[in-house]
Amino acid sequence: MLTQLLVRLFVKQSEKTDNPAVRERYGELAGTVGIVCNVGLFAAKLTVGLISGSIAIMADAVNNLSDAGSSIVALLGFKLAAKPADDEHPFGHGRLEYVAGLVVAVIIIAVGLNFLKGSAERIFHPVDTEVSFWGMVTIALAVPVKFWMFLFNRALGRKINSTVLQATAFDSLSDILTTSVVLIAVFLDSITSFPSDGIAGVIVALLVIVGGIKVVRDTINPLLGECPDRELVEELERKMLENPDICGVHDLIMHNYGPGRYFATAHAEVNSDCDPVQIHDSLENTERQVAMALPVRLTLHCDPFDRDDPEFKAWRLAATRAAEAIDAGFRIYDFRMFRTQKYLRLKFNLLVPRSCPLSHHELQERLLKTLRQRDPNVLIAVVIENSFV
Repeated sequence: MLTQLLVRLFVKQSEKTDNPAVRERYGELAGTVGIVCNVGLFAAKLTVGLISGSIAIMADAVNNLSDAGSSIVALLGFKLAAKPADDEHPFGHGRLEYVAGLVVAVIIIAVGLNFLKGSAERIFHPVDTEVSFWGMVTIALAVPVKFWMFLFNRALGRKINSTVLQATAFDSLSDILTTSVVLIAVFLDSITSFPSDGIAGVIVALLVIVGGIKVVRDTINPLLGECPDRELVEELERKMLENPDICGVHDLIMHNYGPGRYFATAHAEVNSDCDPVQIHDSLENTERQVAMALPVRLTLHCDPFDRDDPEFKAWRLAATRAAEAIDAGFRIYDFRMFRTQKYLRLKFNLLVPRSCPLSHHELQERLLKTLRQRDPNVLIAVVIENSFV
């Protein structure tokens, strides 16, 4: 309820999540809430930690301070990512959101390493700590606050498909665990001489480091160039094949330039007998329809073939079946046929999974063996490629 109220109050046109300005407003809301909540938790926990002398509590407090710093970095990341394209960045600034997430991760890991060192020292050189009842209550109140922040950031992250906000949500969930460990350690420290404070500090630090590593993984993958979402790829292919002039698509390549910003190219198979101007206009119409329905800017390449020649169709089907007999995931495209007095030459591309254990030579030999059962004089030239989606 509170999340929906905040969205209604501070995010205008909240349903238009593909709009960079709306994404920026979501980011500003999440960043502001994160700063206010985490600074408040930091101040409360640091006060308790300084009074009691507990390094576990102080580590938890500084963890909240790093979360506030992360919210500031994420807030700046959203504002910079919303900048329009310019001459130096023709694809926009959307990837700055991923860069912001990477900076968040570095901050988290640095804080974790620092307190890992301090907590390990406290194990071997224990210090007496004493936390009052109200100090315990103050620390315990952080659990429901962080749980609400987890739900809040997860909801906003799913709404706008933001890696940064999803990472922030995970961090809030891990904070609940760290605060729980601190509460247990404080209780044990009051009834035993065991160095539970230092051990709890080590556990908290390790959890912080693990969380930071996860954020690194989640944010660096789109920067390196990860495979796009399978559902988006299938929807894009379906939209292209809605065009009756397109018989098939291949060589689909998609680049991500920030959440909800994809640039794609693909080869569209069309009948070679069609009027080139008509086909050009038809493919451009498909590009426009895709842009209206999906967060993808598509460029299509015309790939003509004679789909009405019965011999051509028969050999293309034979090549397709020969490929699928090796692996059902293989695909044939750019199929060409040339007949001489002595030989029939087939030239085509074969799309194979990157995990295929067979070498290019082995694949070509197996295809040739199968196709020569149909015609002993057939020759083949195969270009073997891997998919980018």
